[in-house]
Amino acid sequence: MFTQPKRAEARLTLRNRVRDESAYAALSDVVLAVRAQDGDRAALAALVERHEPRVRRLAGYLLNDPQDAEDAAQEALAKVLTRIDQFRGEARFATWLYSLVTNTCRDLGERQRRRQHQALETAPEVASSLGPHDLACQREQRAELARELEGLSNDQRHVMVMKDVLALSYEEIAEVLEMPVGTVKCHAHRGRARMRRALEPPAEAVSA
Repeated sequence: MFTQPKRAEARLTLRNRVRDESAYAALSDVVLAVRAQDGDRAALAALVERHEPRVRRLAGYLLNDPQDAEDAAQEALAKVLTRIDQFRGEARFATWLYSLVTNTCRDLGERQRRRQHQALETAPEVASSLGPHDLACQREQRAELARELEGLSNDQRHVMVMKDVLALSYEEIAEVLEMPVGTVKCHAHRGRARMRRALEPPAEAVSA
């Protein structure tokens, strides 16, 4: 549970700023979490809605099978509803949430590995203003990235997605994955090195 000073600060912010449900969107994760722990269902719904896109995105990168990714995202979001009291405010809410997502994806990973991997390009397209040619290039690049990500170890893939896609710090990643910061940095270095070697054009193609 939150420390009393942090809880008091959050409640003060709540009293000063919340006038109707639309105001929840302007509140911080900490304030929403405190309110949710006090039984405010609107605050809990706002918290889930705010993070749902990134939860689905993370699950999509960690589990290439679209159905597994959807199942993991839904399960992780459901855990937020039932486990919000376990969030103590000692780290960012996003860090705590990504830990739920990562653990859920790990649980589903074995089932995914027993099925044929589907290309990442089968995931639903995000609305974009890009033209047909640019969209085609984007899909091709995404598919190539997915193939290379599949070649990484699970730890390397998780670290790279959290660092380069979600922009978490090494310290936050270490907390989510429950490993030393030095190990996280090692996985990031090795994963990036492999991705560079795989995605760089052959020397003869550059010199041609």
